[in-house]
Amino acid sequence: MAEKAGKATNGGEAEKSLKEKGNEFFKAGNFLKAAALYTQAIKLDPSNATLYSNRAAAFLSLVKLSKALADAETTIKLNPQWEKGYFRKGCVLEAMEKYEDALAAFEMALQYNPQSTEVSRKIKRLGQLQKEKQRAQELENLRSNVDMAKHLESFKSEMSENYGTEECWKEMFSFIVETMETAVKSWHETSKVDTRVYFLLDKEKTQTDKYAPAVNIDKAFQSPDTHSNCFTYLRQYAEESFSKAACLVTPKSSISYPQVNQICLFLSLFFLVCIYGLTAKRCLTGVERCRLKEMETRTK
Repeated sequence: MAEKAGKATNGGEAEKSLKEKGNEFFKAGNFLKAAALYTQAIKLDPSNATLYSNRAAAFLSLVKLSKALADAETTIKLNPQWEKGYFRKGCVLEAMEKYEDALAAFEMALQYNPQSTEVSRKIKRLGQLQKEKQRAQELENLRSNVDMAKHLESFKSEMSENYGTEECWKEMFSFIVETMETAVKSWHETSKVDTRVYFLLDKEKTQTDKYAPAVNIDKAFQSPDTHSNCFTYLRQYAEESFSKAACLVTPKSSISYPQVNQICLFLSLFFLVCIYGLTAKRCLTGVERCRLKEMETRTK
């Protein structure tokens, strides 16, 4: 019995020594050596959750994400009520850009250690990363929904005959896409979209010191009178500023006076955009329905 006890003690001391050496190498930034020492310690004590947790951290630093995740899962299995296993798992999933799963892991860690400021910071950061990823995806969706080349090919002859050159329409489409992206960015950053009309000004003719590229019209949809006066003003503004095109961006909630028939495009998210076609002879004589079916995306 004494001999067995002695061997067990020696094994425990060896495992502890390997773990401490591994910690020293980890602190020094030698993650490969640290992982190797943790592996040796695990062979001596395969049920030690701390060793798997430490090795998970080393593997994560080495960007061996699959191995790091496996060790984090083993840590949780060996000690389900220890927050460190969930924390390790969350860190690995974050590195994999699986933000929703990472957030769930960090929330589990916080349940077992509500006082952890480190976990709380991670949860806050993950929320921001999720928003950024969502915004990037929605902007990409907008770009994919607006296939300018395809649209121009379908209506090239009609547009050339009625609205000028292909180059002119490409410029207008670029203007529309840029306006939409600006509105999306504003919504995600401030949770609001201001009611504005954006103008595509003529760089050669427009007096930029006198005419701004955007005009606020937050009262335009309150009544038939204000709506009529607003568009009279916009017609004059567009004509005097030599605008090539205009794009109205407004939250749906701002439209109290029903102008459904005058809205040409309903775009996704929480705002809508109206597009007005302008020509040299006829500027904003009325809201024109744009035949841009490829650009339509509806929110249900």
